[in-house]
Amino acid sequence: MANAEDLTCAELVEFVSDYIEGALASHNRMRFEEHLTICSGCANYLDQMRTTIALTGVLRVDDLSPEARADLVDAFRGWRANSPG
Repeated sequence: MANAEDLTCAELVEFVSDYIEGALASHNRMRFEEHLTICSGCANYLDQMRTTIALTGVLRVDDLSPEARADLVDAFRGWRANSPG
């Protein structure tokens, strides 16, 4: 059963940058991490964001084949369509 302290997927997306940077307040960090334990879509989103950050400046659009670009777009659309929140 959800309560007022539960974090929604939409809230997690808003907090993800602060979480990655270690700037999220402890109360919200606990809510964030609890949500990750019950939502594989958001856990995958966090992993994708970490990968994206790691590749920033290393990977250029021209480095991707048209097929790889299409696969990435499909993956993000699929994640968004299947996100519970």
